[in-house]
Amino acid sequence: MVGVIQTQSKPLPGPADAATWLARLRAFEGEERALIERAARTAESAHRGQFRASGEPYLVHALSVADILIGLNMDAEAVAAALLHDVVEDTDLGLEDIEAGFGPVIAQLVDGVTKMGQIGRFRDAVQREQQDAESVRKLLLAMVEDVRVVLIKLADRLHNMRTLKHLSPERQRRIARETLDIYAPLANRLGIGQIKWELEDLALRYLEPATYRQIAAWLDERRVDRERYIEGVVSRLQQELGTAGIRAEVSGRPKHIYSIWRKMQRKNIDFHQVFDVRAVRVLVDEVADCYAALGVVHGLYHHIPNEFDDYIANPKENNYRSLHTAVVGPGGKTLEIQIRTREMHEHAELGVAAHWRYKEGGRHDSGFEKRIAWLRQLLEWKEEESSATDFVDRFKSESGHERVYVLTPAGEVLDLPRGATPLDFAYYIHTEIGHRCRGAKVNGRIVPLTYELKNGEQVEILTTRQGMPSRDWLSPHLGYLRTPRARAKVRAWFRQQDHEHNLAAGRSILERELGRLGIHKLPWEELARRLGRDSVDDLLVALGKGDLTTSQIATAVNELTRPQPEAEPAIPLSARRSGEDAAGDVQIQGVGNLLTHMARCCRPVPNDPIVGYITRGRGVTIHRSDCPNVLRLKGTDSDRIIEVDWGSGQKETYPVDVMILAYDRSGLLRDITTILASENINVLAVNTYTDRKDYVAHMRLTLEIGNLSELSRVLGRIGQLPNVLEVHRMQQA
Repeated sequence: MVGVIQTQSKPLPGPADAATWLARLRAFEGEERALIERAARTAESAHRGQFRASGEPYLVHALSVADILIGLNMDAEAVAAALLHDVVEDTDLGLEDIEAGFGPVIAQLVDGVTKMGQIGRFRDAVQREQQDAESVRKLLLAMVEDVRVVLIKLADRLHNMRTLKHLSPERQRRIARETLDIYAPLANRLGIGQIKWELEDLALRYLEPATYRQIAAWLDERRVDRERYIEGVVSRLQQELGTAGIRAEVSGRPKHIYSIWRKMQRKNIDFHQVFDVRAVRVLVDEVADCYAALGVVHGLYHHIPNEFDDYIANPKENNYRSLHTAVVGPGGKTLEIQIRTREMHEHAELGVAAHWRYKEGGRHDSGFEKRIAWLRQLLEWKEEESSATDFVDRFKSESGHERVYVLTPAGEVLDLPRGATPLDFAYYIHTEIGHRCRGAKVNGRIVPLTYELKNGEQVEILTTRQGMPSRDWLSPHLGYLRTPRARAKVRAWFRQQDHEHNLAAGRSILERELGRLGIHKLPWEELARRLGRDSVDDLLVALGKGDLTTSQIATAVNELTRPQPEAEPAIPLSARRSGEDAAGDVQIQGVGNLLTHMARCCRPVPNDPIVGYITRGRGVTIHRSDCPNVLRLKGTDSDRIIEVDWGSGQKETYPVDVMILAYDRSGLLRDITTILASENINVLAVNTYTDRKDYVAHMRLTLEIGNLSELSRVLGRIGQLPNVLEVHRMQQA
């Protein structure tokens, strides 16, 4: 039978006391059972009188987490630690008491779970202030010591998500977001499918409640018809596989709401175009039987092109293995079929937890070793990433399940995060190849380094004999590097350069960026303080190393040039909302309802320092404070200069003049307007001419810009076009 998984919004029914829970425990005997009994009674005593937000005794949570781990086939030490996982944090018992009563191993597991519980708290701090990077690293690295820490924490989070409805809406959204960002990707990376799917569905339920209910309703509409359809397919497949001599177990596969939503988002399709709403799973004995069963399926039903994935020959990064194919089933309805061995299925559902089933027999588990190796790579990331944000971003990128599979020229398969570029590919091959990369071929065709790689493409990197990375590669809006791993390697290269070199490079970058934005009077000391640097030199060196980007500079300039609110509320002027003379939400102290317009000579944009000039018959003209015309008027008509500032009303766009110098070529203006269209920027005017002596095109564009950060991003992208020599905001005399 196939249908949507019904995730729990209330606690799973279970005993509220240790005796009842122990009475139904069947998984352990002897010393192992005695250990768990002591842990259960200790937890019951420590949590006595404590209740959760749902009103149930706190012990129910500890017992439920232990039940989840038993379902994952975990050992007695892990189950005992699960029963005690909240004792240190929420009761009078200390870690030393746990160690004295249960030994150092269980004490370490409990301590590790307690530390991992701080991830969300520090993650929020990182988003607010980008501080305490070492704390974030330590929390993620805690799981390297013993992977059972992660499994206990995942079980803890799963039960918390099942009972999330008892919290306030704000806490529901915060915890659901943290679950989707950290815990679900972690479960995926460790191959624990049954926890991953439920965490994702529950998180979506609170983050996108309307979407969740809509997809659930779609799945429920034709449930009876769909189940009858699947039963017919299962029966036919079972018969055909038996005739072919293949011993197989065929069943309908439950469909998860989050996976449907992700596929709709990624492919920009509606619900009825999702192939695997109707899904069947085939379990066989041997790998050879998988491909034999695939032949039977494709002989029985028409295969849909580009909808076949062989994860047996090319396992996912979390060692997931299976064959996926989409076919046109009976009645012309699309149908997804998964084919795998029983061992593959167990690893897909339990991941690293499956290892404990074979631990006693000493059976080698290569999948387990591969996942543990990935955890230990976190130690290497600690040395490469300079900030907590970069570290967490890299963790999410590497643990996410959205991957793209490409080929090296030698035919080796390499999997990268979806959206990766040829430059990312080069750094995944080898750091030096990335540093010396100067071009790339995809399927034998030259492509730009910003090209987004697709599944099945063969990538060849073109290198120079001696090369070095470009600082432009670190600019997010230029799109050279999409993976945190590759960006970390480029930043590491720049950090190794000498101090004086980085200082000079940083000064050049800052001067160029401020010049492009038309900012000439901003004190660099204030900019350094805004970006958390002790001095201007520290700011310049960080820029030179690549620890700071031009996007961060533009954002900081935006904040520094934003006027501080006055004690008395200003009275907004009436102004048009768009167009060349729009004054937006300019405010004038003490007066209102005056006709205003933007000066054509300097064209101020939001967050520029501005003043007003009272004209004869045209109201107030708004100028930049450093406009040459205003400076001249201050000497002759100073009594007509008034203070104005930018209001805080709705988002506006303002005309800005930009000058572009470039060697003329066919398609230059088209390429520029393509960039502007992709940024949703309107062009008010274009004036261009080419000097026939040197064939340099002088292009003056008037653009509608929202703020300095947007202006910086657009100028940066235009500056990367072939033949462009210079692009900057115009300053008129």
